[in-house]
Amino acid sequence: MAARKTSKSDDTDDLFAAAPKAAKPARAPKGAPRDDGTYSAKDIEVLEGLEPVRRRPGMYIGGTDEKALHHLFAEVLDNSMDEAVAGHANWIEVTVSEDGSLTVADNGRGIPVDPHPKFKNKSALEVILTTLHSGGKFGGKAYETSGGLHGVGVSVVNALSDRFEVEVARDQTLYTQSYARGVPTTKLTDKGRTQNRRGTKITFHPDADIFGKGAHFIPKRLYKMARSKAYLFGGVEIRWNCAPSLIGEKDDTPVNDVLHFPGGLVDYLKASINGYDTVTAEPFTGKVSRAGSHGSVEWAIAWFGGGDGFLNSYCNTVPTAEGGTHEAGLRAALTKGLKAYADMVGNKKAAQIQAEDVLGTAGAMLSVFIREPEFQGQTKEKLASAEAQRLVERAIGDHFDHWLTAAPQQANKLLDWVIDRADDRLRRRQEKDVARKSATRKLRLPGKLADCSQSAADGSEIFLVEGDSAGGSAKQARDRASQAILPLRGKILNVASASGAKLAQSQQISDLIQALGVRTGSHYRQADLRYDKVIIMTDADVDGAHIASLLITFFYRELPELIREGHLYMAVPPLYKLTQGGKTLYARDDAHKDELLKAEFSGRGKVEISRFKGLGEMMPAQLKETTMARGKRTLMRVVVPEAEAKETSGAIERLMGNKPELRFQFIQEHAAFAHDLDI
Repeated sequence: MAARKTSKSDDTDDLFAAAPKAAKPARAPKGAPRDDGTYSAKDIEVLEGLEPVRRRPGMYIGGTDEKALHHLFAEVLDNSMDEAVAGHANWIEVTVSEDGSLTVADNGRGIPVDPHPKFKNKSALEVILTTLHSGGKFGGKAYETSGGLHGVGVSVVNALSDRFEVEVARDQTLYTQSYARGVPTTKLTDKGRTQNRRGTKITFHPDADIFGKGAHFIPKRLYKMARSKAYLFGGVEIRWNCAPSLIGEKDDTPVNDVLHFPGGLVDYLKASINGYDTVTAEPFTGKVSRAGSHGSVEWAIAWFGGGDGFLNSYCNTVPTAEGGTHEAGLRAALTKGLKAYADMVGNKKAAQIQAEDVLGTAGAMLSVFIREPEFQGQTKEKLASAEAQRLVERAIGDHFDHWLTAAPQQANKLLDWVIDRADDRLRRRQEKDVARKSATRKLRLPGKLADCSQSAADGSEIFLVEGDSAGGSAKQARDRASQAILPLRGKILNVASASGAKLAQSQQISDLIQALGVRTGSHYRQADLRYDKVIIMTDADVDGAHIASLLITFFYRELPELIREGHLYMAVPPLYKLTQGGKTLYARDDAHKDELLKAEFSGRGKVEISRFKGLGEMMPAQLKETTMARGKRTLMRVVVPEAEAKETSGAIERLMGNKPELRFQFIQEHAAFAHDLDI
């Protein structure tokens, strides 16, 4: 697949990406065993201790990227938070050191150091740090509620650190031990008596062999994680310390801070919605503790007068980014409560209300504490406990009923607002047929599409962007008359390896096809296409390139005529912003950055270089100037030269198809030619 030259007036550059020719298979070394398909007992590996973690870190922390690196901090911090929630600690200290190590200390009970009954020659501390599925949270006696229940958290951090040091103060005695990559480098050492000290202190340095030499903690992200924990439990004080050299000039992360929020989620919500107008004068907040069932619920909800809402949920202080049963309980409680109030005041229009109408424009915080929660996956991003839904629905439902009836004026205002949202939803559903090119041709459009106002396809464009954040910036930066925006959440289905049934079930692909107005395969008709240009606009990083490759694969497999007719393009967002005095330029990659530094900037004065993390981080004005405005932007048109059609088809099947052995073979053949990897 490649790109052709187009005229400069079309503000379009060319991208040539011919498929690489297959290399001849390497001959096996002389004397090497033949791969004759034999499979016997000698082929069975038994991984012991923490070796499985180092061999497959993605199974335990979700990968080896920046998110996974910071998950190490979350695992250690969760243990200290569990001590605080259990009532055994009231402060936690977090220190980010200049050498890249991270320290978390608390004044809790301290990890036990006495010999373990099952392992006579090991202390309980060493068992916890070197054995998967070990800990004090399985039986429920040491902790009624906790965030770490799988027994792999701190041992995984130990396994993935090239330096791990632990100090335990128990019974006025200090004990220390050191590890490297999960293996003890010292014995448990008694350092003697220590006065006025108790708890656990852990210092670890992530292993560059796992996360890469350039991997490092980002203070701003760590600070945000620590602050979230302090909001979730008002009884803890988190003391933050960071080496000043690690904080950039434009980074507002403090060097030292004390995080303590007695108001809990109410303080969190107020900080999150600061500056926004709300529908009701006061947010709906509350907290319910049910000691008998060892569960508690805390919530804070406000409805916005405009803009998109959000729902941040937590279980035992662990953020559940993918939601779960506790969120289902919240939705059910609010929807039932508002309908019941409407029935009481005789408002029949409330019968059409659904959960999306109630929470679509709400800012909501939800925190639950339950015994032995069930999560989907080790990274605990989705709660699966059925008990949580019942607990949340009962607790919030009762309080919501009282909140509504206690302030009728406020309740009526909220009810009218939600009914308006329901009307909008139903109106969009009824407007299935939207005229684009003629009065007789009509079609249904997906809800997330921000369409352009002009009716003619000529001159119109649709930008396919990754995520709601980037979509929000793009909507503000676009020319509303001729530019449409369709946000795509996450990575779309790989159509080259998916079955027809999966393809039919994919909502993202269905939305994309509906927005374009065409049918796939042999049913495609040029006259049905609603836009002149279909522009893929993703972040200028590895994830963005992956999403772009999945989208191009979709168009190549399902809408090849759209490519042949020259309608598919790729936007080229900048990766760097270069500023010297009043002069600002943008660079699309490292080579372009170096070129601009040499040719466009004088030697007088420092050139400030900032790297964009993604389209969602760019101001709408910047996105418009660099990537979307005609006459200033750069577009690359995707084409498939006839002479290379066979090679392109083979390359897509090899790299995107459902045979991983073909990708492995490709990597082996081309590994020697890889350079400047962004991993």
